[in-house]
Amino acid sequence: MLSALRPIQRQAFKTSLRPLLLTHLKPSSSIVYRPLATMSASAKTSKSYPLNVTGLSIPAIGLGTWQSSPGEVGKAVEAALRAGYRHIDTAFGYRNEKEVGEGIRASGVPREEIWLTTKLDNPWHKRVKEGLEKSLENLGVEYVDLFLVHWPASIDPDKEGANEGKGEVYGDWDYIDTWKEMQKLVDTGKVKAIGVSNFGIKNLERLLNDPSCKIVPAVNQIELHPGNPSPKLVAYNTSKGIHSSGYSPLGSSDSPLYTNDTVKSIAESKGKTPQQVLLAWGVQKGWSVLPKSVTESRIKANRDLDGWELTDEEVKKIDAIPDRFKVCGDDWLPIKVFFGDDE
Repeated sequence: MLSALRPIQRQAFKTSLRPLLLTHLKPSSSIVYRPLATMSASAKTSKSYPLNVTGLSIPAIGLGTWQSSPGEVGKAVEAALRAGYRHIDTAFGYRNEKEVGEGIRASGVPREEIWLTTKLDNPWHKRVKEGLEKSLENLGVEYVDLFLVHWPASIDPDKEGANEGKGEVYGDWDYIDTWKEMQKLVDTGKVKAIGVSNFGIKNLERLLNDPSCKIVPAVNQIELHPGNPSPKLVAYNTSKGIHSSGYSPLGSSDSPLYTNDTVKSIAESKGKTPQQVLLAWGVQKGWSVLPKSVTESRIKANRDLDGWELTDEEVKKIDAIPDRFKVCGDDWLPIKVFFGDDE
């Protein structure tokens, strides 16, 4: 059985001391699922987190491609994979899936060694199967490892502004209906796992408690950094067997965290960069991190996390940073999706 698993899954399977939650189970409030990280704490680039899908684990460090400019993202993906990354995150809404696919092929890394995530865009909520097929076509692959509902906002593509994510939401459809369709993809062989993104506790509660929800999302990809740590949401995800994956883990390209006294002090004491400290903090907190960069030197530096770790005291100091900010809000959407229930 082990020989049939992909390399990034095999170590997680061997080291797991209990069967993983099958996706076709309803969530239970009486069971608490805790993340089980593989490899030693100091070997972050080899670390992966088992998901609630038997035999499947997600690499702890990935390359984010949100806001990567055309003409740059393909080279960034190629550079990342050549540097050892095995986790690439994209989305139809980023408008860069084709270049991401080109970067994967240019890298020479076999497809089966790469964890690839993409996302269903808001105007495709009534066309889930077609949305997946379009992403597969763009990427030039036969399957994705993880397919996410990008936002809990079902936008009517026929209304003005839909392509910019604005427009209007359907009156007869929402993300509960979308998840019904997402669940049908699991048996097609075109996705390894399904999940959600930008779902807070309120929307997750409604989804998980709906009778139509037969599959617990494997992942909830959310904004995670010391300025938006969302401890209640992360704890909620964990309690339901949902892995938290953090986008914008550095707090954007002009992040105030780079000059934060606490982060700078820890970085200087370690001989590391603030970016490396922020990424180590995320991985040690138990979630996968998706730093974005199109600069090869930074891509490599962001992965230079092995052989050292933050102490418990240093993690607590970063936890205690009081400043709060979000890189991505919901004011551009026609409905509110963030309700301030994450703290």
